[in-house]
Amino acid sequence: MSLRGVWHFSFTVSNLERSISFYRDILQLHLIHTQYQDNAYTRRLVGYPNARLRVAQFRIPGEPIGPSGHHLELVEYLSPRGSRGDPGICNPGAAHLAFIVEDIFSFYDYLIEKKVHFVSPPNLITAGINKGGYTCYFFDPDEIILELVQPRKENVSHGWASGTEAKGGYSDPVLKRRFKEGRARGDSSSRRRSCG
Repeated sequence: MSLRGVWHFSFTVSNLERSISFYRDILQLHLIHTQYQDNAYTRRLVGYPNARLRVAQFRIPGEPIGPSGHHLELVEYLSPRGSRGDPGICNPGAAHLAFIVEDIFSFYDYLIEKKVHFVSPPNLITAGINKGGYTCYFFDPDEIILELVQPRKENVSHGWASGTEAKGGYSDPVLKRRFKEGRARGDSSSRRRSCG
């Protein structure tokens, strides 16, 4: 007896239509299916006797499709309505989803133009197993933390290699200026959390 794979990853959101617009139209994930769930099985599953849900399922372009036919599920609880706790990534139970990109700098610029909020510009990974790549955190409309990762150029374990040369990450003066300009426009934000 053993686990056989991953069915999907899921986030609870406050407004499904707003989240669909973000994940489909801005992040360019493929929307596979939406459904309304108001049945005894769902109420038993989630543990709320009055549960009513709206669900959207997405596929991540370029990723192999498993038996579920999707990778990411977004759920809006119509009943009971929840509330957003402290979204700090340091809190136990906090989660994030990391997306692979080929050119993190171009994708960062694209998301800044879409007024997506970031913790920082792309950072050069200087230690650990992913040394030589780049990464940065950003937020969806519910302040769910997402991540962009550009693996180092020679990392072809997923069947592709980055064509972008190193630019120095946050130490790059041009990138620092662009980040400050984005914050001045209200397009990007380095958000403090209660974790200290």
